[in-house]
Amino acid sequence: MSVHQHFCLCADLSPPPSIIITMTSTVEKSYETTDKLIGYTSKISTTTFTALQQELQDRTLASTGDDAGMIVPILNTVSSTPSGAPEVLEMGKAMIHLTRTKKVLDIGTFTGASALAWAIDLPEDGQVISMDVSHGSLNKVGLPILEKAPELRAKIDFRLGSAVDTLHPPIYRTPIHNSLTLESLIDSGASGSFGFAFIDADKANYSRYYEQCLELLAPGGVIMVDNALWHGSVIEPKEPSGVAIDAANRLAAADSRVYNTLLNVGDGVHLIVKKH
Repeated sequence: MSVHQHFCLCADLSPPPSIIITMTSTVEKSYETTDKLIGYTSKISTTTFTALQQELQDRTLASTGDDAGMIVPILNTVSSTPSGAPEVLEMGKAMIHLTRTKKVLDIGTFTGASALAWAIDLPEDGQVISMDVSHGSLNKVGLPILEKAPELRAKIDFRLGSAVDTLHPPIYRTPIHNSLTLESLIDSGASGSFGFAFIDADKANYSRYYEQCLELLAPGGVIMVDNALWHGSVIEPKEPSGVAIDAANRLAAADSRVYNTLLNVGDGVHLIVKKH
């Protein structure tokens, strides 16, 4: 067989363009879709998803819509269940293992599903700092399940308050409120001490979360930004959340301090690595 014939044979084995489009144009979390390919990739990717994680995910999905939880803007028809997809959480656990970090930032607590995932892969002396403006869903849904594993619960520091203070200038911040912010961690000398950060909170502040998490991250550390495709609306964003997510994606893409890869996993994951 000639070289030319060999290449022709390989080309003949490629899937038709219509199949490629079908495989890459769907943006959905595994628990929200009937797409068989997404179901397959999620099943293959979540073999380490624990029984406790499954229990919390099931309870979280059952409670979605209750009047308790993280404030999630739902405008027009674009929205997303405010809980990380299992395939995203397992990717984050792998990043924690890869970086060998003991310190994790979790921006957006909701029921505590992401904080639980990070605690599972942290060493005994590891710590997750999880921030949210509401602990309604955490108290109602997450804590009763997390308390079943006290060795994991002990690794998580749940902080009630905004990770970034957007309402008041510094002179008007109370000491209690200011102590909860990412900026306060920076001011305390924690810059460069975290190995992993997960951002899944209000989309309007995504760019601010990114900048401050990057400051707190050690070289080689990883940021994962969830909902980075916002059901595909980032292609031509019109509503405020889509516009803000697109801006954060472009901010990271243009940042010479990082390597970045935007992945169609779940509702989109922006995987960002701080350069040495």
